[in-house]
Amino acid sequence: MPHDYHDHPHALLPPDPALRVKALETILTRKGLIDPAALDEIIDTYQNRIGPQNGAKVVAKAWSDPEFKRALLDDATPVLSEMGFYGRQGEHMVVVENTPQTHNMVVCTLCSCYPWPLLGIPPGWYKSDAYRARAVREPRRVLAEFGVELPEGTAVRVWDSTAEIRCLVLPMRPEGTDDLSEEDLAALVTRDSMIGTGLPKVPA
Repeated sequence: MPHDYHDHPHALLPPDPALRVKALETILTRKGLIDPAALDEIIDTYQNRIGPQNGAKVVAKAWSDPEFKRALLDDATPVLSEMGFYGRQGEHMVVVENTPQTHNMVVCTLCSCYPWPLLGIPPGWYKSDAYRARAVREPRRVLAEFGVELPEGTAVRVWDSTAEIRCLVLPMRPEGTDDLSEEDLAALVTRDSMIGTGLPKVPA
């Protein structure tokens, strides 16, 4: 029997990734394999309850509380667990601190290991082959494409997040924030700054 490409289900899916996801969701829903309401609840959980706002709270507390910061950098997992940030994809956490001498950047070279309890769902670019390969090979160029220009004297250290260890970057606290509350500080922390591909916002 001749091998016809169009006999395969994937040949019927649209090329655009978002449309492909929607088409797959429709097919699986019609077959009774998934519940759209359950999917919506999961997405809402990771976007609005489990997401970068959790990591931002951790960073803001580390900026405000030296003892908490020391404990976090020394052994992050129990400290984060006490704050309620634990569970799947966040079992073994390491927090690394950016300084004027060293800028840290996180990548998962094998797949897309990511600290879901602290940052939510990983962005598409984090999972891309290009980022996973280039972040290790040419980190400064990748950072520049994200708009992060570092002084020549600042070294870049790339951390490979794995199934055993998830990494979170503690960015440098912006200047002019001495009088801000933890809540106000958390509002300055971006998701990308906790991956190392961005910087915190500058207060107005």
